[in-house]
Amino acid sequence: MQGEFSLINKARGKLPSLPFLKIKNDILGKKYSLSIALIDEKTSKEINKKYRNKNKPTNILSFPFSKNTGEIILCPTVIKNEVKIKKFNKTYPELLGFLVIHGMLHLEGMEHSSRMEEAENKYDQKYFGRHRRRLLHDANRGRRILKGRTKS
Repeated sequence: MQGEFSLINKARGKLPSLPFLKIKNDILGKKYSLSIALIDEKTSKEINKKYRNKNKPTNILSFPFSKNTGEIILCPTVIKNEVKIKKFNKTYPELLGFLVIHGMLHLEGMEHSSRMEEAENKYDQKYFGRHRRRLLHDANRGRRILKGRTKS
């Protein structure tokens, strides 16, 4: 049996094109039914208050409903603010993708740990690593240059 996948955008703005279904199938499996909802700050704050007793909006919440069903709730406004203050040193699409991976790992049963960080880095690199560029300082030219990822 194939699991279902739905993406619901209740927030304003266009969603970047990311391989949500591929990531879901890779981390949770094809039989897992997942919904991803993008919501506004007010709704994020209400849900965060109700389920985590924190009176502020949050970037992501994950809710496992059963072994093979769950939901990820994302707040694009909070995520964009984290990009602006460079909290994670990622672009908006990169951070959104990373948080989806993070949420899926929670749905898989992982808790915050070095094991979870390793898994996050593995999937982050697999799905988004080729799009990243690093800034390097070129001492000969006295300025920074962009360097693409080299294949290993």
